[in-house]
Amino acid sequence: MAEADPPARTISLGTGVAAIDAAAWDALAGGDNPFVSHAFLSLLEDSGSVGPGTGWQAAPLLVEDAAGVLLAAAPAYLKSHSQGEYVFDQGWADAWARAGGDYYPKLQIAAPFTPVPGPRLLAYSDEDAALLIRAAEAVVRQNGLSSAHATFVAPDQMPLFESAGWLVRRDIQFHFANANYASFDDFLATLTSAKRKQLRRERARAVEGLRIEELTGAAISPEHWDAMWLFYQDTGARKWGHPYLTRAAFDLIGTRMAEQVILLIAYDDDRPVAGALHFLGADTLYGRYWGCLTDIPYLHFELCYYRAIDIAIARGLRRVEAGAQGGHKLARGYGPVATWSAHFIADPGFRRAVADFLEHERRAEEAEMDWLEGHTPFKRKD
Repeated sequence: MAEADPPARTISLGTGVAAIDAAAWDALAGGDNPFVSHAFLSLLEDSGSVGPGTGWQAAPLLVEDAAGVLLAAAPAYLKSHSQGEYVFDQGWADAWARAGGDYYPKLQIAAPFTPVPGPRLLAYSDEDAALLIRAAEAVVRQNGLSSAHATFVAPDQMPLFESAGWLVRRDIQFHFANANYASFDDFLATLTSAKRKQLRRERARAVEGLRIEELTGAAISPEHWDAMWLFYQDTGARKWGHPYLTRAAFDLIGTRMAEQVILLIAYDDDRPVAGALHFLGADTLYGRYWGCLTDIPYLHFELCYYRAIDIAIARGLRRVEAGAQGGHKLARGYGPVATWSAHFIADPGFRRAVADFLEHERRAEEAEMDWLEGHTPFKRKD
């Protein structure tokens, strides 16, 4: 008996997530990770945080069946720079430019401005997910681009990229793992005596003379978003030169995702002086944005790390992911975790050079991971 022909598929490049049916997109994305949801990705477009003038041009990869039913999708962007990615390839861009090539534009499969691991191939089957990878390669080849990149890929999707021959890159973040703690003190009991005392001192010092509000859902008012915008602008100006999100993005987060965020604001009397914005996933709290108007010792740790642990324990969440980098998180109970990205380099010579770089980087990263795992603040087990 002859084998049946594979079902027909149409692969295309969309103009934006906002133009795609939300229910169809979210059925693929699932509800675990808020940063691949239709609500988050579309609000970035609708607020002007991505789009014309930003260097992030939305170009989602789409796979549909013969009836036009969406079977797979990937949040993808044509990038004219490498900002807002947190997986640094500026050195690759410089090397390719010195060789006479144009590194930009490139294709980026990612949740913009969001160094959070999660699914990047949204699909009902591995076969359709693999079509998304082939589509990314085709976009690169047909348009003369230098490369395609998938950043902060969920570990269970990395084999699909490896099977397609993409280069693999590993980095390190610091996450808090909730070992079914009953309270923050229960967590502290797992630390060495010196670290317990340090964390208690920092928490007490951070909130001296301050009042902390924890807000979610309808309790977050426009005035709270006004305050968070000021905090975010301060951090953006210092870290990136300009904020990635527009003011409108915060209003849309409040309109479309209020039940999925927890906003912490510190007040000195009635004056808001600092804040941190966290997002809720199915089993994870994601720390995303922080800022302050006054330099208050340890307040960053309190709002971004310690209160996040409190929230995770109270809500029974499995972990806290507090953003990219930050070795200082290690002393505060956040352990080292590998993160992954995949890279398709079109030019064979350039690919060999990048592969060689990644091999050297991998050995250094593995040594760093070994060192970090030996220097956690937890009591040693016999």
